[in-house]
Amino acid sequence: MHPSFAGVIMQKKRIKDKLSEIKSIIGVYSAKGGVGKTTVSVNLAITLAKMGHSVGLLDADIDCPNVPIFMGIDERMDISSFPLKPIEKHGIKVASTAMIVDDAKKPIIWRGALIAKMLGDFFENTAWGKLDYLIIDLPPGTSDSPLSIMQLLDMKGFILVTTPAKISAINSVRSGLMAKRLGKAVLGVVENMSGEAIGPNAKYVAETLDTTVLGSVRMRKEIAELEDSGKIPVLENQDAYKEFEGIAKQIA
Repeated sequence: MHPSFAGVIMQKKRIKDKLSEIKSIIGVYSAKGGVGKTTVSVNLAITLAKMGHSVGLLDADIDCPNVPIFMGIDERMDISSFPLKPIEKHGIKVASTAMIVDDAKKPIIWRGALIAKMLGDFFENTAWGKLDYLIIDLPPGTSDSPLSIMQLLDMKGFILVTTPAKISAINSVRSGLMAKRLGKAVLGVVENMSGEAIGPNAKYVAETLDTTVLGSVRMRKEIAELEDSGKIPVLENQDAYKEFEGIAKQIA
């Protein structure tokens, strides 16, 4: 066996042992940026927690992390010793590179090897403890970071985020095909920025990937305003909570 293959196999085994107390790992993903993966990740994680589950949230968008902004988290993780300890907020454990770097507003200019190392630390060297769910907010695309996550983790599967736009649907299909090619389940599709009814493009994604539309998140001005102020829509808006509760119940 080639040494590089052996290294990946050993790392996967170490990660499996480290995360053995987590019942379900779920990725929130789309090959296209700007569709609302972080919105879905944050609100789904908090909804699951409100339903009585123990939940962690990992911001796996290493070089462009946004979860702490959406969560209103200003604290920094202590990196002076291992294991790293996630920051707890709104009843969930959160980890992100934005809570590690000195100035989260500055660009994180890292090559692929360093990004992979940081992902490894979030998996192997972070004290997640016992969780019912670890929600992973993935970066867009089909390259290094999503590939590493799919190769290294035993996951329950992926939620694909799309919008009513055709280009979003096309890229969501690409995301799902990548996950399936690597032996990962596609749990369903969430249409973000939705109109009054789920659009034909979200249904097309679900049909093409032989999965289901889990639900939709309506386009609302107040939701964007809440997110901009660091407030969580499902904690502030009953309609938003009902939408995410319907999605969470299907996942749970």
